[in-house]
Formats: sequence, C-alpha cells, structure tokens
Amino acid sequence: MGAVVSCIQSVFRTIGRAIMGVVNGIGSILMAIINGVIGVIDVIVGFLTCNYCGSRRGRMRRRSGGMGRRRHAGGPATI
Repeated sequence: MGAVVSCIQSVFRTIGRAIMGVVNGIGSILMAIINGVIGVIDVIVGFLTCNYCGSRRGRMRRRSGGMGRRRHAGGPATI
C-alpha cells in the first residue's frame, strides 16, 4: 500500500513540476516581449526628444562637449 501512495505522490509531484515549468516559460516569454516593447518606446521617446530627457550622464556629456566656461589670461583666475 505504501508503494502505491509513493507512486501517486511521485506522479503528482512530476505533474506539478511540469506545470510550473510551463508557467515559468510563459512568464519568461512575456517578460521578453514587455522588455522589447519598452526598448522600442525608449527609442521612440529618445528620437522625439533628441535623447535629452533621460539620465544625468547624458546631460553632463552634452554640456562638457567643449562649450563650457573658458578661462582667459588676465581674468579673475590669474590674480
């Protein structure tokens, strides 16, 4: 009798693991699709805003592109 119960438990455990594997696969597929859609939206927003709205790194890079404050000889920095 114990062998029959053990066999039934094993069958249910296997079915449960198979179902969880399918659910995990579906979740992974949905996450990949959602990440792809977010990436496309990010590209569209970046194109429409010339990539200016975003992280601080992007803005810092643009400001320090050679157009910053320049010190000239004879100015207050040389006193």
